[in-house]
Amino acid sequence: MVNRKDLNPGSSPQAAYGARIRRFREARGWSQEGLAPRIGYSSQHVSAVETARKSPTLRFSRKSDQAFGTTGTTDSFEREWAEMRNGLLLEGFPEYVGYEGRAVEIRLFQIGLVPGLLQTPEYARAVAYGDVERGSITAEQADERVSFLAQRQASLVRSRPPMVFVVMDESCLHQAVGGPEVMDAQLQRLIEVAALPNWIVQVAPFGLGARRAFNLPVNLLTLADRSIVAYAESQAQGHVERESSFVVPLLTAYHQLQGEALSKAASVAKISQLRKGTP
Repeated sequence: MVNRKDLNPGSSPQAAYGARIRRFREARGWSQEGLAPRIGYSSQHVSAVETARKSPTLRFSRKSDQAFGTTGTTDSFEREWAEMRNGLLLEGFPEYVGYEGRAVEIRLFQIGLVPGLLQTPEYARAVAYGDVERGSITAEQADERVSFLAQRQASLVRSRPPMVFVVMDESCLHQAVGGPEVMDAQLQRLIEVAALPNWIVQVAPFGLGARRAFNLPVNLLTLADRSIVAYAESQAQGHVERESSFVVPLLTAYHQLQGEALSKAASVAKISQLRKGTP
């Protein structure tokens, strides 16, 4: 304890994160040497994070959550990491991402833009820099968003990847993002992903009209214990919900939407047809 360094949690988000790691560690009576093997890092690394000499990573945060039993809770270090790294994300979204990385099934419905998990880096960058052009975020924040999305996509590459069901409103395919070359590559990416065994990609055509089940994007996650997490957002706020009385009707509506959408083969055919018209 002679070399214990005083912390100033108010000096930066990294300092606040480090101070909380120390607080949780000491509450359990663990030294830095005691915490280190529990999370797979050296005691020197733990010390550097606690004193804000090193920034925490997503892996460090998830391992810390496992050690402290805070995974998926409001005390989650992964949630704090996401909020710290992506402060402009909607409220509730960092919490959702924590569940997404552990889901065994993912169901998505999207309007207007290709869902993030299916976006190419160029498409994602064009979307983020649209916000830069409007003055709502900085170029640095846009780059952080693109990097964060890449990490979400990478988290789906596992030894046992989740099943991912995607229903896209047809508007997602027609919204011009980033120019012809970006759109051509994005449509090709959709075709490639649709061929993967753990992805089901469908298009809800314009002709569906009033039979379309949702008017806003909806995400539904099935976790390993078969519980379901729902996430929906407005322009100003995102919301995570686990209460079955709220989640089950959404799941039912999603299944109805899948039944009304084009089949997987017909969806790929429509995407291919649109791509042929792209220079």
